[in-house]
Amino acid sequence: MKRVKVCGLKEPPNLVEVSRLGVDFLGFIFYPPSPRCMVLERLPETTRQALEPLPVERVGVFVNARIPEVLEKIAPFQLNCVQLHGEESPEYCAELKRVWPPLKIIKAFRIDASFDFSLTKPYETHCTLFLFDTRSKAYGGSGRTFDWALLENYRGQTPFLLSGGLGPENLEALKNFHHPRLAGYDLNSRFETEPGIKDVPRLERFLKELLSS
Repeated sequence: MKRVKVCGLKEPPNLVEVSRLGVDFLGFIFYPPSPRCMVLERLPETTRQALEPLPVERVGVFVNARIPEVLEKIAPFQLNCVQLHGEESPEYCAELKRVWPPLKIIKAFRIDASFDFSLTKPYETHCTLFLFDTRSKAYGGSGRTFDWALLENYRGQTPFLLSGGLGPENLEALKNFHHPRLAGYDLNSRFETEPGIKDVPRLERFLKELLSS
């Protein structure tokens, strides 16, 4: 079964609703230029209690943040994972694992026709997952897809999440896309009523169709 990450959540009632759909990861963005940036200082106690019995991992999404900035978000948001969406180096990933060994790392790469997949190799030792997103001027959230055929050039061992404009418009293409290292999907802007607020019924319908294939 493929895994699903829903990213860009910022309102507690909405993220609890999404978590009850059976998704595997909730993504909280800690990058101030993003319209989906989490503005809370911590998860409310009622939200923590609602999430506690659910097998859903909390992912903090950072862009070129200093390691202390990452660490200070772990406890307030009960983070199991971090997603590094900037130009973080393999050495940065190694240091983050050294200072917080239980933390899982998802390294994002922005893909276009010029991307050299050999650049992912030095990260394999430190990362649980990769995430392949569409290259754009911003760091993610563009709502645009890239040519998935480019992923034929990825021959690494680390599983990856597919990202970039995934939604009902490309459901059939998603069902027909296969790669030996495809671990799941990262969903965001195609399921919003406004930035950071997910349309839960629309998301639920999509997941039922996608994961039944």
